[in-house]
Amino acid sequence: MNESGYTPKDLHFDQEARERLVSGIEKIAKAVKSTMGPMGKTVIIESPNHTHGITVTKDGVTVAKAVALLDPIENLAVKMVREAADRTALSSGDGTTTAIVLTEAIVMQGLKLIEPHHNVSEIMRCINRECEKVIAQLDKESISINDKRLKDVATISANNDPEVGQIIYDTYKKVGLKDGIVTVEKSQTTETTSDVTDGIKIDRGYTSPLFINNHKKDECIFENVHILVTDSPIENLEKIASILNACITEGRKLLILGPCSQNSLNALAANAVRGKLQVCNVLPPDFGFRKHELMSDIALSVGAKYFSEQTIDSIQFSNVTDLGKADKVIVGRDSTVIIGGGGEEEDINVRIDELKAAKENSKKKAEKDFIQRRIAGLRGSIGVIRVGGNSDVEQKELYDRVDDAVCAVRSALDDGVLPGGGVALYNNYCEVDGDDEASVACKIMCNSLTAPITQILENAGYDLGDIIDGGFFGGVQGYDVKNNEYGDMFEMGIVDPAKVTKNALRNAVSVATTILGTNAIITMARSYETSK
Repeated sequence: MNESGYTPKDLHFDQEARERLVSGIEKIAKAVKSTMGPMGKTVIIESPNHTHGITVTKDGVTVAKAVALLDPIENLAVKMVREAADRTALSSGDGTTTAIVLTEAIVMQGLKLIEPHHNVSEIMRCINRECEKVIAQLDKESISINDKRLKDVATISANNDPEVGQIIYDTYKKVGLKDGIVTVEKSQTTETTSDVTDGIKIDRGYTSPLFINNHKKDECIFENVHILVTDSPIENLEKIASILNACITEGRKLLILGPCSQNSLNALAANAVRGKLQVCNVLPPDFGFRKHELMSDIALSVGAKYFSEQTIDSIQFSNVTDLGKADKVIVGRDSTVIIGGGGEEEDINVRIDELKAAKENSKKKAEKDFIQRRIAGLRGSIGVIRVGGNSDVEQKELYDRVDDAVCAVRSALDDGVLPGGGVALYNNYCEVDGDDEASVACKIMCNSLTAPITQILENAGYDLGDIIDGGFFGGVQGYDVKNNEYGDMFEMGIVDPAKVTKNALRNAVSVATTILGTNAIITMARSYETSK
């Protein structure tokens, strides 16, 4: 009988522990990397979280999230590898499969090349240094995106679907490559379409996860929402009692863009969880005078009265007539998108003209950039791609591909593009001699960089050695497995966003070095039948 608060643990050490970690890595990697490249296969997943208990997908992060193993140590490895995928998806929206393939490759190369006499900690440090060298080289090799390359990125990331690539390309062209935002939704029809709506993006997310009403996407999504805009702290809910009472009695949805005390936040979250009030709280963007100016712009865009500490208006006297309106808000963990604000277009245009004049008169680059950000916020268009399908399973599979492609385009716009198909990483491969720690680390990194291109070719039924021997390879030259031809990867439209490739490598190295540096594992004690 266990003592109070006592939880027994199992301890695992050395070779036995590492072998079971590697077994878990191999299992999740085998499931995920089969989807890689244009000739990759789909994966069927059974899960109560999916429509009708099943989904068919080529999306690496969806496959990774579905993997859970019975063996506790193998499952720890799955969780760690999945972290590399999740980090990559969070930072660049794509590249999850690449991150997992690289993680497995680094771990397997490490186990193969690291000998008992080596200083493992020093090798781990050297691997991280080699990683940063490769990333610096990728930065040098990346080139800025143009119209053709934008379309290529969208098509490649959508699993070589030219129709989807065209829709994404057209949408980005409409909203503007610099300031526009594109989101993805499920359509109520079988067709995949897009339209463009005026919108605002705020770099602040929900203040509590209890406001989430779409748990699949970890977002709070409201349609036909009212918006309270204030930078005055809401220390207790009595200050906005008239607004809250009206929202409850009339069933209004409310977005509070302003600071709340912990007590007020807890009360709002509790009411949201109980279903008494459809509400979400988001902190004001930026700080100081910039916060005041950005909040003023947002209030103008949604048609709200701005309650500020810098004015004599007190939020205590606010009522529903002071609220702004929007057709839809999407509140995520780190950002909020307001679509279809109810502000007066004439007033917004006047503000934009004023800001343009201020930008011309400004002498500092930082100030000019901030004013441009304000203009983009007031003018920013949001494109919405609505994904259709003949069945729920087909729609889910297409939705994953479109969502990945949209994120890939955004990453390409940020950091440019590299030769695709694993060529950019392969370009950094080199032969290394020596048995010291730095040489071993370099070997591990160099050998691992060939893993993505090897997997893409393997999924298409080719061998890397045969492809290299068969034609000119390296630089921007590579092999198109779909059309069975050699050529310039940029000319053939096979490109990868530099941001995606760099983040996949950095996150893979982070997780892989943690696994390679592990010598003891502690897990919750399980019965023999459960753990075997």
